[in-house]
Amino acid sequence: MLIDSHCHLDFPDFVEDRDDVIRRAREVGVRLMLTISTKITEADKIISLAEAYDDIVCSIGIHPHETSTDSINSNEIVNSLNSNNKIIGVGETGLDFYYNNSEKDKQISSFVEHIEAAIKSNVPLIVHSRNAEEETFDILNQYKNEKLKILMHCFTGSKEFAKKLLDLNCYISVSGIITFKNSTELVETVSSIPIDKLLVETDSPYLSPMPHRGKSNEPSYIIHTVNKLSEIKNLPKETVISSTTENFNKIFNIN
Repeated sequence: MLIDSHCHLDFPDFVEDRDDVIRRAREVGVRLMLTISTKITEADKIISLAEAYDDIVCSIGIHPHETSTDSINSNEIVNSLNSNNKIIGVGETGLDFYYNNSEKDKQISSFVEHIEAAIKSNVPLIVHSRNAEEETFDILNQYKNEKLKILMHCFTGSKEFAKKLLDLNCYISVSGIITFKNSTELVETVSSIPIDKLLVETDSPYLSPMPHRGKSNEPSYIIHTVNKLSEIKNLPKETVISSTTENFNKIFNIN
């Protein structure tokens, strides 16, 4: 069973052909898709989407890009989690100092609210980090004794950052970026991450893997990321699929 641990099926890209996108995912063996919240103001839409399909679950949270215009406190997040069993994670949250679409202080305060919600509810925190390795780690490290479940999504960081995250018992998800020809440094870093800490994702509609690069991404394309990860780890594809699925089920407490 394949699991796409991070996609955005509520985005406008999928409005016209969502059923076909989901059908194609099922045809390549994807059995669960975690569609990720980026705006609290659109939470009802993403929850309704998850409720409409047996093989879709969702998260609740605010992307760092949206923290200048969207906010919520940890108790509100916890209440949302308690209200619907289709919501299985907090986020995506974190820090993005590459685009700086939101002020740094607002990104940080939002990140902390999400962390506290994840601790209170004992569900995984889905973390976005770009150009903010030191700051992301420093904040997460403050909660190292709180049994915080952390999933670092779409990892593109340094080997040093990966090691620090593993020291915090994080799980790390890789996307189609590992298939890009210019991702040699990332491939080397991923090769150093134990298979029992890795997940796979599409981040669709973004980051289409080779050979679909430049096109809109979708969950069915996750098979190309799996194939590349199999090559990187020198493991059979079936082992990569079973391991990443087991890791997803472990962090999200799915039996």
